[in-house]
Amino acid sequence: MKKSERTRTAILAAAREQFALHPYDRVSVRAVATQARIDPAMVLRYFTNKETLFATVVDLDLHLPDLRTVAADRRGEILLRHFLELWEGEGRQTALPILLRSAATHETAAARLREVYVQQLRAMVATVAPDAEAARRAGLISSHLLGVALTRYLLRLPDVADRDPDGLVADLAPSVQRYLCGTLDSVTH
Repeated sequence: MKKSERTRTAILAAAREQFALHPYDRVSVRAVATQARIDPAMVLRYFTNKETLFATVVDLDLHLPDLRTVAADRRGEILLRHFLELWEGEGRQTALPILLRSAATHETAAARLREVYVQQLRAMVATVAPDAEAARRAGLISSHLLGVALTRYLLRLPDVADRDPDGLVADLAPSVQRYLCGTLDSVTH
């Protein structure tokens, strides 16, 4: 590995740890550089500014399943299992807790979370839902899954955090299934 690649890798590792431990506003380029054992100017040389560094750290592809290939009555379960795998399985995405924690307090992170929602989740739902309902269904799914992420992985609420994945799927998949494929109330306000 070239020295420049090692430096970039060290910066990203330090930034991931800093953003995982501290809110966005409390992470400084200097702290990242100190942890990476380099001059702060090097962080700026590779990433221009803290916003670009953060965007690189939380750049993620959820690798969402193609629900068109899944039996309609199993889509909620499959999506929920995939979600749990992203948070706690072998395919764990370290950017997810960073992004969720930061999105609550910083607009740059919130904007990135919205991008992931629109470009990935809403797009996936649109492949199996009627056009007129896809955005609403995706919003319901997102609110449900982000609520699970907040209570299970960040707040670690008892009875949610300590529930085994299969039990959680049994509890939550029917709701996700309804959001994906079921009848939604047609009341609008």
